[in-house]
Amino acid sequence: MDATLSPEDQAFREEVRAFFRENLPEHIRRQTELAPSYVSKEGTRTWHKILYNKGWIAPKWPKDLGGTGWTATQRHIFEEEYQRANAPRLSPFGLVMVGPVIYTFGTEEQKQKHLPPILSGDVFWCQGYSEPGAGSDLASLKTRAIREGDHYVVNGQKIWTSHAHHADWIFALVRTDPNAPKKQEGISFLLIDLSAPGVEIRPIISMDGGHYLNEVFFTDVKVPVENRIGEENKGWTYAKFLLGNERTGIAGVGKSRRKIERIMVAAQEESNGEGGRLWDQPDFRTRLADISARLDALETSNLRMLARETGGGTVGPEASLLKINGTEIEQALNELLVEALGYYAHPYEREALRIDANVDVAVPDHGRGAMNEHLLRRAASIYGGTNEIQRDIIAKRVLGL
Repeated sequence: MDATLSPEDQAFREEVRAFFRENLPEHIRRQTELAPSYVSKEGTRTWHKILYNKGWIAPKWPKDLGGTGWTATQRHIFEEEYQRANAPRLSPFGLVMVGPVIYTFGTEEQKQKHLPPILSGDVFWCQGYSEPGAGSDLASLKTRAIREGDHYVVNGQKIWTSHAHHADWIFALVRTDPNAPKKQEGISFLLIDLSAPGVEIRPIISMDGGHYLNEVFFTDVKVPVENRIGEENKGWTYAKFLLGNERTGIAGVGKSRRKIERIMVAAQEESNGEGGRLWDQPDFRTRLADISARLDALETSNLRMLARETGGGTVGPEASLLKINGTEIEQALNELLVEALGYYAHPYEREALRIDANVDVAVPDHGRGAMNEHLLRRAASIYGGTNEIQRDIIAKRVLGL
C-alpha cells in the first residue's frame, strides 16, 4: 500500500513506527509476539496508558471527546503498524463498544462519569449480552429488571462474558417489559457496577485451558435508573449500534497479515515429512495465496467503511461482511499455521507461553502459541454474533431478500 500513500501519510507511518519502537515495553511486545492471550491485565493497562498519554487511545472517537481526528487512511496505517509492532490488543469493551454508545445516546452525567476512565484505562468493562438459550437469538434474553422507584432490581444470568473477572463494570441487556408484542421490544440497556451486592462471577475454562470467559449471575442486584442508557424498552436500538462497532473491529486485517508472515517462515523452515520443505509444495502455496487474496479484498472493504465513518457516516449492516470474512480468514490461517508447524504444533504447555516461565520450550518462536490461538479462535465465527446470523442480516438488510 506504501506506493499509493501521499507524502503526508508516509510521514505519518514513520511517526507511528518510531513511536512503537521507542515506547512499547519490550517485555510486553515479546509476550504479545509469543502468545497474545497471555498479556496480563497489568501489561495491557500499562500499554493503554502509554497510548492515552500520547493521545492515540481512541482513533474512532470524535476529536472533542478524546479521538485523534485521523483520516481513514491514517487509521488504517495505525492498525497495520500496531500489529506489525506486536502491540497487545486493548480491551474493546470500553473503547470500541460501550464508549461510543455512551457518547452517542447517554446523558451528560453519564458521559462525564464514564468516558474519562474508559479513555484513561482506569475502569475496565465487559459485555452482558448472551444468556443460556439466548446467544445467536439474543432477543430471547430473560434476565429481568423490575423498576422499583429510583432503581431496577435485576435477576438473571449472562454467559460467555469475556474478561468479566478483570472488569469493573458490565453493560447489559435486560428485559424490562416481558409483555412486549415483539421479543426485540421491552429490552433496556443498563450499566451495572460489578461490585454491587448480588453479582457473582464464575469462570469458564476454554478448550485451550485458558480463563477468558465467565458466567455472571445477578441476584436482586439494585441498579440506579440513572444507569440506563436512553429510553426504557429501547435497548435493542442501542445494542444494534454497539454490535455494528464491534463487527468492524473484528475484521483483524493487521493481525492476519502478521499470521501470514509466520506461516511463510514456518513453511520454509519445517519439513513436509518427506525430506523437503512444505513451502515447495504448490498446493500449500496456492492455499495461502487464496487466503491472502481474500484478505486483500477484506482490507479494501474495511477501508471503505473507515472512509464512510471519517466522512460522518455510520456503520450499517454491511459490517457483518467484515465480521464473516475476518473471522473465517483468521480461522483458515490458524489451521494453515498448525499444518505448517507439523509436530512442533503439538507440544502444548500453557506455562511455556509466558516469557517468564521456568518451563522448557519445545517449539521455535514462530510456532509458540499457535495451538493456543487455533483452539481459542475456533469460537471467532461465533462471538460477536454467529456468522450464520450475519448472513441473515446481509440477506435481509443489505440485499433486501
